[in-house]
Amino acid sequence: MIVSIQTFEHQKYSDVMLQMFQARKRVFFDTLHWDVSVQEECERDQYDDMDPVYLVWCDQRRSRHYGSMRLMPTTGPTLLYDVFRCTFPDTANLVAPGIWEGTRMCLDEQALAADYPQIPPGRAFSLLLVALCEFALDHGIHTLVSNYEPHVKRLYHRAGARVHELGRAEGFGRSAVCCGAFEVSLDVLRTMRAKLGLSEAIYRRPRKASVAVSTFCAA
Repeated sequence: MIVSIQTFEHQKYSDVMLQMFQARKRVFFDTLHWDVSVQEECERDQYDDMDPVYLVWCDQRRSRHYGSMRLMPTTGPTLLYDVFRCTFPDTANLVAPGIWEGTRMCLDEQALAADYPQIPPGRAFSLLLVALCEFALDHGIHTLVSNYEPHVKRLYHRAGARVHELGRAEGFGRSAVCCGAFEVSLDVLRTMRAKLGLSEAIYRRPRKASVAVSTFCAA
């Protein structure tokens, strides 16, 4: 199942949350060699203390993490403005309640290979993107922004996502860092579902109250 996890739900998903931070360390520090903050076997930074929403793929028992990403409204502090401001032009105003930032998207390929050997990493990546589009549509988000390395753009296109590159900059590592704006619409969702052969939603909506955009406007 793919769910959204808010701060008050961390205890309920404690095993999954720990595995998420451990997977982030393996992906972004061990493999990609990013300059990120590592605490023991976990990767965390100050934005994880600002009440983000996590979109998480886990099992029904909430004991196994398969993939995740961090979501924050652009009306509060973001990596986009605090670190990667030079990756998009001054004329682009990306601060609005309906524009959210997505960061730290990662897959636990070992867990996926063990429990879902029929799902290759590329399809797993696309499934997370579909769930992200469903989440955004459910919660009044019309645009998602993210920074990524140039080669990742082909994965977005393969999944059916519509990404408009706003700009890019050097000086952050082995390659340039791009800034992209992702369209959120029913048309995009239909295209993504068709590419993956999906007929039903894969994001599990909260049973009681939905995630209100206004809740996260003050980080």
